[in-house]
Amino acid sequence: MPQIIVSPLSRIAEVAVRHRCREMVSLLAKDQSFHRPAVIDATRHLLLGVNDISFGGNDGLVAPQESHVTQIIGFARQWDQSAPLLIHCWMGISRSPAAAVIAALAVQPDQDETELARRLRTASAYVTPNSRLIEIGDHLLSRSGRLVAAVRAIGRGADADGNVPFVFSPLPEPVSHAS
Repeated sequence: MPQIIVSPLSRIAEVAVRHRCREMVSLLAKDQSFHRPAVIDATRHLLLGVNDISFGGNDGLVAPQESHVTQIIGFARQWDQSAPLLIHCWMGISRSPAAAVIAALAVQPDQDETELARRLRTASAYVTPNSRLIEIGDHLLSRSGRLVAAVRAIGRGADADGNVPFVFSPLPEPVSHAS
């Protein structure tokens, strides 16, 4: 079963190697410098210069835009799913969990948003997905407000120091039928 690994920036090299990731999405402030792990092919690395804000950017900050979410959706749909997809931001708490949910719906659009949001909360007690990314993803993936409502329903995550990577399944658990 495919997996998405959500990580803070400080742990991407360790996580990429441990989980054998080959593809990565980075959501960092514009011009923030960092080193892409050698196990991630440069051609399969999506770098988005976006700040963790939910309103119009000022003072040089860049709020999430439709173009950012369109790129996440396109990248996820090209992910071959044979190795985990690594998604990270500065702390792994807001932008990257939002991108993970968007990627999950991009690769498996027939899943229930409420169950997806609950799966995210089960994977991490700390996440508070960026509301602007979620709103744009809801719109671009034609979720009619269901994704926004589902993410709101899981509430704000517990306080964290931003050092808690986690594994997230982009697909619902298979339903087993008793015989």
